[in-house]
Amino acid sequence: MPFPPVATLTRRRLLQAAAAAAAPGLAAAADKPLQVGGLPVTCNLTLPVACAAKAAVGGPQFEFSKYNGWPEIKESLMAGRIQAAYMLAPLVMDLADKKIPVKIVSLGHRSGAVIMVRTDSTIQKFRDLTGKRIAIPSRFAVDFLFLRKMLAREGMTPKDIQVVEMPPPDMPAALYAKAVDAYCTGEPFGAAAQRAGYARPLRMTRDEWRNYICCVLTVREELIAENRPLVQDLVNHVLGAGVWLDQKQNHRNKAVAIAAGRKYFNQDPNIIRFVMENPTDRVTYGDLRMIRSEFDELMQLSIEAGTLKSPVAYERYMDESFAKAARPAAITL
Repeated sequence: MPFPPVATLTRRRLLQAAAAAAAPGLAAAADKPLQVGGLPVTCNLTLPVACAAKAAVGGPQFEFSKYNGWPEIKESLMAGRIQAAYMLAPLVMDLADKKIPVKIVSLGHRSGAVIMVRTDSTIQKFRDLTGKRIAIPSRFAVDFLFLRKMLAREGMTPKDIQVVEMPPPDMPAALYAKAVDAYCTGEPFGAAAQRAGYARPLRMTRDEWRNYICCVLTVREELIAENRPLVQDLVNHVLGAGVWLDQKQNHRNKAVAIAAGRKYFNQDPNIIRFVMENPTDRVTYGDLRMIRSEFDELMQLSIEAGTLKSPVAYERYMDESFAKAARPAAITL
């Protein structure tokens, strides 16, 4: 379609054209769903609920964009292929420190990580992991910090174990094949092996680290600058999803049916349901307050682990304004 004559270009259309040239992805946000990256893990469950709830009431939509690993989602966010995603909190700190324009705007969950061993394993207490091969999702993952936290509590060091990085979906099969002796990850990949009968939890964050967080809603600063109302609406729906999920078990059952679908996690609903019921607080979503001291602890643990080289200013990676202004959306699914 040819451009209209210069005389017909209003100031508003000139500004729109300039915005499109500077940030094509943002210009498209006005008439396309906002793609929000996420992994098929129950720590991200508030995202499918938020997307489905928003679709049910109309208006600008959010769309779940599924990724299989943290490296891929990180690259997409860095390159601007997506403008928002659930990300590992320490990874966001690192990106912001490297001047990638991203900000955390909300939590996504509480708890939800497990350390799994085979049911027939001789490993009965944590110290029995000495010399064992343990899989983690990433050295930036808070699951790894959980493992290190437990090592310190038991008077052990990372040198007492062998750590291998592995995509969480591969971990149950690796444990079954005895390629690893244990794995530490988020759900539902612990529940998958437990429900199948060949694995059991050795430690769970619900018992050891109640205020545990790992996945946080992260957005590019361009999106904040260009469309604050859309970011606020997304935060409102994520927080509303968290409240709704923890209100009733029936809400969790509905969330299982939504998340298991091909549009979202594309997983066996029985495995996700197992996470929601065994026990019911295996992962929680209702308390999504962003507390600075908790992020300070994550940062210190990351520095000790060597995944962060030095402290990162809180304001560099965090934008609390959306959480402070939030009005959790009513979820009517």
